[in-house]
Amino acid sequence: MSSVVVTFGETMLRLAPPGFERFLQSPMFVATFGGGEANVAVALAGFGQGARYVTVLPANPIADAFLGELRRFGVDETQAVRGPGRMGVYYVETGANQRPSKVVYDREYSAIALAKPGAIDWTKCFSGAGWFHITGITPAISQSAADLAMESVRAASAARLKVSCDLNYRKNLWKYGRTAKEVMTELFRLVDIGIANEEDCQAALGIQADVDVHSGQISTGAYCALAEKVLATFPNLKMLAITLRESKSASHNGWSACLHDGKEFRLSRHYEITHIVDRVGGGDSFAAGLIFGLLNLPGPQEALEFAVAASCLKHSIPGDFSRFSRDEVEQLVRGGGSGRVQR
Repeated sequence: MSSVVVTFGETMLRLAPPGFERFLQSPMFVATFGGGEANVAVALAGFGQGARYVTVLPANPIADAFLGELRRFGVDETQAVRGPGRMGVYYVETGANQRPSKVVYDREYSAIALAKPGAIDWTKCFSGAGWFHITGITPAISQSAADLAMESVRAASAARLKVSCDLNYRKNLWKYGRTAKEVMTELFRLVDIGIANEEDCQAALGIQADVDVHSGQISTGAYCALAEKVLATFPNLKMLAITLRESKSASHNGWSACLHDGKEFRLSRHYEITHIVDRVGGGDSFAAGLIFGLLNLPGPQEALEFAVAASCLKHSIPGDFSRFSRDEVEQLVRGGGSGRVQR
């Protein structure tokens, strides 16, 4: 197995109503943890890949419980640091059929939002590592978090790690005075492997796509052209993966992805996901699958198929974290998606 993958970002306490209920339809929430980069680390560990998660947390029992969860999943959490502030919270109401899912953030003044460059020893974090992964969520939280994210990418690049970034545009987070385009175009110049959807490319990079993000229809030619524009704009970028979601309802999505390495445009198998349990974390499972595949599988097409299958499976379970092994993902890649009981 290849060297350790390091991910960096914010973790939140996730509060969700039971099942498909609306907020406080019953006077209770199911409490778990979530956050894009932590989701990637957990998924990678599940595939058998060494994974280390770096973050800034408050010194309290809730943060302690989260670190215990990481240990349970086999993620190295020893480089998480403590700082002033709180643990962010997000509330998620799972949609069904024509009712969309809804997310409410409560993450101002979190420990990572208050953390500044110099808070983390990147030399220690990158010991024994060969890959660094970040998303566009952390730079959206606050100016100091954006500065810390930029520091992390520069340090990873200087240490000759391969750097991947999932743009993950979140319009409800960019509120501290700088736009996503201003911040992310600078950060993306140091990225080797990019992950995005069409909206991310337009909102975070300012690169327009000749596609309608709400149409539910996929034009592969338009996505090839979009990938070529992004690759041409960012010369350091070696590869761009674009996820292709056909959102027919909250419960029914078409799911596939494409990958362009500047020489060849590849398209994955297409999945019809007709009874979505929880789509939150699906993109993170894709990112983890792509990283794992590029490190451990024969080539880019195999990595792409593994990533799409891993993400497809994540739609079947509640919570942010993926809970699938490499064997389970590869079984779906081989065509084992019938759902028959295994005994």
